[in-house]
Amino acid sequence: MKHLFNSLMAGTLLLAATAKAQEAPGLVDTLVFGDRAVEQRHQFNGAQSEIIAGGLGEPARRLLPRQPADWRGGSMAFTMKIDPVRLNYATIRLWGSDVSTDRLILFCEGRQVGYIHIGDIDLLDFGNDGNEPPDNGRFYYNTTPLPLAMTQGKTELHCEIRSIGAIWPYGANFSQFQKTMTLPTRGIYKLYTHTDGYFVPPAEEKQGQATANPPARQAPGAEVMDKLKARVNSTINNLLAANRPLNEMEMELLAKAWYVKWTPAFQNPRVVTQVANSLDALAADFHDHPDLVEHDPSTPNPGWFEFGPAGEAIQLLAAPLRPWLDEQVEIDGQKTGRRAAWSAMLQAGRDWHRQHRRLYTNQSMITDMNIYRSNRALEVVDPANALSEAAARRYLYEAMSLEPWRDSDPGPESRRWEVGTNYWELTGKGLTKELGFVGYYGEVLDWATSIYEATRPEPGQPGDERIKAQLVKIANTRSYFRYPMLDGDGFRAMRVETIIGWRDAHYPGNVIYAERATWDASSLYAAAATLDPDIIGYAQQMFEDNQFFASVKWQMAQANNLRVTTGLLEVPDQYELIKAQPARARRLPMTAGQPDFVWTDEEDGVVALKNDGDILYVSLYWRAHKGINNLARVHYITPRFDRIAVVRQETKFEPSGLYYTRRDAIGGGAPGGIHYPEDWHSAEAGEQLPIAKIPDGVRFQPGDDNVYAGKGQFYTLHYGRYLIGMNLTTDQSFELKSPAGGAEAKDLVSGKTVQPDDTVTVAPRATVVLWLPN
Repeated sequence: MKHLFNSLMAGTLLLAATAKAQEAPGLVDTLVFGDRAVEQRHQFNGAQSEIIAGGLGEPARRLLPRQPADWRGGSMAFTMKIDPVRLNYATIRLWGSDVSTDRLILFCEGRQVGYIHIGDIDLLDFGNDGNEPPDNGRFYYNTTPLPLAMTQGKTELHCEIRSIGAIWPYGANFSQFQKTMTLPTRGIYKLYTHTDGYFVPPAEEKQGQATANPPARQAPGAEVMDKLKARVNSTINNLLAANRPLNEMEMELLAKAWYVKWTPAFQNPRVVTQVANSLDALAADFHDHPDLVEHDPSTPNPGWFEFGPAGEAIQLLAAPLRPWLDEQVEIDGQKTGRRAAWSAMLQAGRDWHRQHRRLYTNQSMITDMNIYRSNRALEVVDPANALSEAAARRYLYEAMSLEPWRDSDPGPESRRWEVGTNYWELTGKGLTKELGFVGYYGEVLDWATSIYEATRPEPGQPGDERIKAQLVKIANTRSYFRYPMLDGDGFRAMRVETIIGWRDAHYPGNVIYAERATWDASSLYAAAATLDPDIIGYAQQMFEDNQFFASVKWQMAQANNLRVTTGLLEVPDQYELIKAQPARARRLPMTAGQPDFVWTDEEDGVVALKNDGDILYVSLYWRAHKGINNLARVHYITPRFDRIAVVRQETKFEPSGLYYTRRDAIGGGAPGGIHYPEDWHSAEAGEQLPIAKIPDGVRFQPGDDNVYAGKGQFYTLHYGRYLIGMNLTTDQSFELKSPAGGAEAKDLVSGKTVQPDDTVTVAPRATVVLWLPN
């Protein structure tokens, strides 16, 4: 407890020091890699590296693969001066045109700083898993806090930068998760130590410049549609001619294609025959193997989908299947009614999902949609055993945050999440919660649109209007999280913000306008389903930049499986529909030339602002799964360079009296059971994090991942010229004080001016962003 008290007191002093340090950046030491004189002064040793002439002719070093190749690559050791009293940060300088999937990790005094995968303290560099340059033609800086317990009383640290290969986050074992390093790393230019989380590069450093008026893409063009149709029709012809039972995804494709005029499946009786016979085979297989309800090998992620795709096929083909329903089928050598056989399968799938719901928003949408699809099929096959429409639709309402989420249904196998009775899958403003703000993984418009589509009485008829309105809200909310950046080929584009996302581990984000293209849906899915004028405006911006056909080409380049082909099926008709819409004025808010703004979400603890040429994204509630960590994640984009940082902030919270002690684990969010070498230890191990009060009725013990354990009531972050105060409560007010001295500040939210040393009241569920004078 004494250690904890000292840590908290030090944190308070450091926040004050950080605020003061805005006047002076607090640079302590600089190591220029590739400058042998500077390296010698830092006791440099880097035998497994090479010097290169990098961006803008600046010297740099690359770490080399081992021989023979291993998951570990080269490393380089050196010493860095530090401040013995204040919190220290380390910042790495990287060239934004470089691409590497490898990781760069800082070790200090033999211990790893940060976590390999989605920890609250990130690595020096976690690579470019999309193999695209993150910041073409400019440098960028990544800032990491150094543990106070490691630096106090010292004036220098013995450090290393080690390299490892790429990771695959879904790997079930070490060899799947951690890949071999086979190529040199990106260039490593400089490392700095400093005492202000807002790093200011020396004025003389070369930076590059954002491309002025970047051109639109010239290719690909509409020719990709011909390739798309050829692929889809080839698959459909093979399925129509197949003399075997089709799996669920294949049935779903044929059922959807029944309505698509340019396919050979359009109104083709062979579709009905193939689907009906395949459903018989699936029902018979389920009869013999009841565990198929969660383990069907022919269905992707069966614990999420089963037997939803089959249910959708039945619902889509309800009219032509009706004559088949009262016939007999043979199962296990016995004649039985087709209705009863199909019904048993659909009921089992529906009810298994009801007892095995998932908490994270995207997964909740998928599983709850398949509860509904199975029940819609039961309405066709066996109405007596179907839930009422209202009872089934409530699962969709919960997934879409139109009603509070009720956890899994009671039952002998029920999986309970214990988040209380007032948990909502989306914030009131339309962001997902997993547990905080999520970038790419929060792009749930494909699933939200599929939920809306599932509620149409018949294809082409309007679906649930409440769900549609929520879908439009989500789309417009996500629009704030696209920023202008060149695509991988140097053309103008809008990219999704991923740096401040809880579940994101790639940079840069994908090129996205209205919505992402996925395996299952196109970048026009929500626009075509809703015909909302704002979403159409975002899609038209994508057309102007000629990024739509590139998104289709990307979609087609993904795995050649049924999910992708099914997702391509509706793209040509969606394109023709959106192309025929009148011109809309709406463009993505971060687009150059659009008005400045501040957008905040006090439930997810996130800020997005555009101001005077700056783009700033901040996650104040940052990967605090287990306790209050007093950390914020920042992505600050300026015309000259980008800053990425994890920085200290002040957090006010209601304490529970409980604490979480950081474990000596370096993997962070790596899947359970994946362990790195025993001689690699965490520099953060042993830090005690206070736990916020957990609501009554929520089962919890220290160490659990929990949405409440690390969430504060009020956050204060001073970063450069921005002072942010965010109130997450619904019934309390807090005070934010403007720094003393200097000129007046401007509240970018209200537009009011604030005098030096004035106090601003931050109301419940409100945010103040002060833009401070230079």
